[in-house]
Amino acid sequence: MAPDRSPGLVESARALAAGEVTSRALVERALTRIEASQSTVNAFRRVRAEAALAEADAADKELASGGRRPLLGVPVAVKDDMDVAGEPTAFGCPGEFPSVTEDGEAVRRLRAAGAVVVGKTNTCELGQWPFTEGPAFGATRNPWHQGHTPGGSSGGSAAAVAAGLVPAALGSDGAGSVRIPASWTHLIGVKPQRGRISTWPLAESFQGITVNGTLARTVADAALLLDVASGNHEGDLHRPPAVDASAAVGRDPGRLRIALSLKPPFTALPARLDPLVRERVRAVAERLAALGHEVEEAEPRYGRIGLTFVPRATAGIAERVGEVPQRHLLDRRTRDAARLGRLLGGAPLRLARRAEAALHQRVGALFTSYDVLLAPTTAAPPPRIGAMLDLGGLGTDRAMIAACPYAWPWNVLGWPGVNVPAGFVGDGLPVGAQLLGPANSEPLLLSLAAQLEADQRWHELWPPSASESNSAATQGGSADSARTL
Repeated sequence: MAPDRSPGLVESARALAAGEVTSRALVERALTRIEASQSTVNAFRRVRAEAALAEADAADKELASGGRRPLLGVPVAVKDDMDVAGEPTAFGCPGEFPSVTEDGEAVRRLRAAGAVVVGKTNTCELGQWPFTEGPAFGATRNPWHQGHTPGGSSGGSAAAVAAGLVPAALGSDGAGSVRIPASWTHLIGVKPQRGRISTWPLAESFQGITVNGTLARTVADAALLLDVASGNHEGDLHRPPAVDASAAVGRDPGRLRIALSLKPPFTALPARLDPLVRERVRAVAERLAALGHEVEEAEPRYGRIGLTFVPRATAGIAERVGEVPQRHLLDRRTRDAARLGRLLGGAPLRLARRAEAALHQRVGALFTSYDVLLAPTTAAPPPRIGAMLDLGGLGTDRAMIAACPYAWPWNVLGWPGVNVPAGFVGDGLPVGAQLLGPANSEPLLLSLAAQLEADQRWHELWPPSASESNSAATQGGSADSARTL
C-alpha cells in the first residue's frame, strides 16, 4: 500500500489489534492526507484534528491494555448531515450553525466500536442534488478526474474514500445519494434497509426516503462499517430485524436468478441510458452469467412511482429548511422546493405514504421470479464541475433526471441496494451498477457483490496521482492510466 493512501477498514482494524501500527500513526497519516488534498479534492467540511488525535491516544492505551473493539483506533469519516458532538451540522448550507451537544445514534455506534471520527464530509445543500458544490464550501472534486463531480449528495464521503484519505465513510441516501457517488468514484456503496442504521435524532429522515449507508473500496469494508453502525435508538420509527453483513461477505450466494433492468423508471422528464454506460452494465451481467447465475432482461412494474416520491422529498426539504438559522442564504432552488413541500405536506403526502404498501406488492412481484435486480446506478458518467450548479429549478430537475433516473425508486420502497463498480468510460470516468433486492436482503446482495469483486478485483485500481488527475482536469486529458495501475 502506498504511504499516501489509507489501508482498508478490515486491514486497519487487524493491524491495530496485532500491534503492527498505532492509532495515532493512522490518524496522523489520515489528517496529513486530508490537509494535503483540501485544495484539490476538498472532501471535508470539518476536520477534527485535535480531538481525533486525543481519541487516537486513548485508543492506543486501550489497545495496549488488551482492549478489543471492532474498529478500535480506526479513522473514519461521516457526512455532514450527521451529528457529531462539539461540531455544527450544516448539511451543506451556508451560514453559521451552532455546535451540537450529542452524537447522532449512528455516530454514537461508531464511537462505541472504537472508531475515531476524523471529520465531516461535504454534501450539497440539504442533500438534494447529484453534485457536491455550493457557496458554503466550494466544489468537491472527483479523485479519478478532478474536472468532474464525485456525485452527490454524499460526494465528500465518496471522494474521501476514493482518494484514500480514510478507509471508509458513512453517507446518506435519499434518492441515490450513496449509490450515485459510489458509482462515479469506483466504490462499493450500500444503501441498507430503511431503519438499518438509525437516523436519530430524527425518528425518520425526509419522510422515510432517506437512510444512512456506507462507502468503502471493498465489500468487506462496507459490510463491516454497516455492521458497526447498524442498530436503533428507542425513538426510531423503523426497526428492521438484525442482519450479519460481514458473515454474508464470505458466503457463496449460490446460483441466483438475476433480472437485468435497463429501462428508466417512470419520470416526468425524459431520461436516456448512455450507450457506454449500457455497455458497462451489460458487461456486469455477462460476468454474473459466467459465474453461474441465470441472468435475463425483465422490468419491475414501477408504474407512476414518481408521484409518491415528490411529496415525501419536498416535505422533507421543507422540514429541514425550517431548522436552518439563516434561510435567506439558501439556494433559490432549495427555497422553491421547500415551498412546494409545504403545499404537498397535507393530503398529497398522506396519499404518497399510503401508496407504499401497494408499491411493495407490485414491484415486489418481480422477486417471486428473481432473486436480485441488476440495473444501472446512473444513466450517464459524472458531469463536469459546475454543470448543474447555476441551473434554475426546472433545468436542475431535467439534468438530474437525465443523469440519475435509476436510484430513487428503492428509496420510496425502503429496500436495500448495493452499487458495484462497472468500469470506466470516456476519459477514465467511473460508472456503476446496482444490485437491488427486497426487504432485508442485504446479506444476499453483499454475498453476490463479494463474489463479483473476487472475480473483477476492482479494488486493486486507484485513481491517478493528484498531479495526473489535476493535469487531466485542466487539459482535458485522459485518466485511462488508472485502469492499468
